[in-house]
Amino acid sequence: MHAEHWAARVLAWFDVNGRHDLPWQNPRSPYRVWVSEIMLQQTTVSAVMPYFQAFMARLPDVQALARCDQDELMSLWSGLGYYARARNLHRAARMLVDDFDGVFPQDVETLQQLPGIGRSTAGAIAAQAFGQRAAILDGNVKRVLARHAGVEGWPGQSAVLKRLWAVAEARLPDTRQADYAQAMMDLGATLCVRRNPGCAECPVDADCQARAQGKTATIPAPKPRKARPVREEKFLIVRDAQDRILLQRRPPSGIWGGLWSLPEYSDHADDVSQLSSLGPALRHEFSHFSLWLEPVSAQLASNRLAERDGHDWHTVEAALSLGLPQPVRRLIETYCA
Repeated sequence: MHAEHWAARVLAWFDVNGRHDLPWQNPRSPYRVWVSEIMLQQTTVSAVMPYFQAFMARLPDVQALARCDQDELMSLWSGLGYYARARNLHRAARMLVDDFDGVFPQDVETLQQLPGIGRSTAGAIAAQAFGQRAAILDGNVKRVLARHAGVEGWPGQSAVLKRLWAVAEARLPDTRQADYAQAMMDLGATLCVRRNPGCAECPVDADCQARAQGKTATIPAPKPRKARPVREEKFLIVRDAQDRILLQRRPPSGIWGGLWSLPEYSDHADDVSQLSSLGPALRHEFSHFSLWLEPVSAQLASNRLAERDGHDWHTVEAALSLGLPQPVRRLIETYCA
């Protein structure tokens, strides 16, 4: 596969059919590209756009992000999920300000030294913000290249991933790096989709190995499925005499790290004297397990729980302005507002 012949077809398609008005493309600054790439991990463009706009309005540059406090950041991120991304974004912003004078490095190797930036994200920043000749390999691009080159297997396997990186590097053009990176992502997001790909409209279908072999449904192979564990937890709604609710800040790492949440009964059983169910449990899906959140009204056996570090009383209005996990926000809006 000659790189320029491949890229010419992809770019010609992109010029007519690609996405040219995404908010992080105008302007296509390193900061805006970086934040968008982190937000887009595990998340769709349509879901990210309003979050990105709000984020930029509040934190327009890396200095503002480095200065902001955790509650402000988590409030802006609440609902996007995978909250470790936000924590790494904050850490990286501080490193950029402290170690790089707020100036983004332009090479892939140095970018990967920043928290939360892997090889593909570094390539996306280098290509889109600086025009560097750098490959990307997000989920959409993996699917395009695996099908076209006939790379079978699950891309999460090291041997398959290594081969896909080699294909991605070999097909890089010599010019228009920013457009080519966006074109590859657009091709995977809009035509070379997981189910029922639009092969008839694809600019590179003529020599696509998966199409020629009738394997578009099996290339790339899906991740091997495992039974997803199910957890159940009672989330405590505790009110004081001023009708404030009790919240606790979760540990900085782990599920919902750094966010505020309703206390969980399994952690506070000794502090509660009475429980009363408020309604049906709410199901929330994580990447590796399912969680049923049951809202319960609780009476405290003493003030010890409210006096612990990381626990505080908030009015409902104040609580809803904090960084909350989306299902916890729904419980508060339903049973406390």
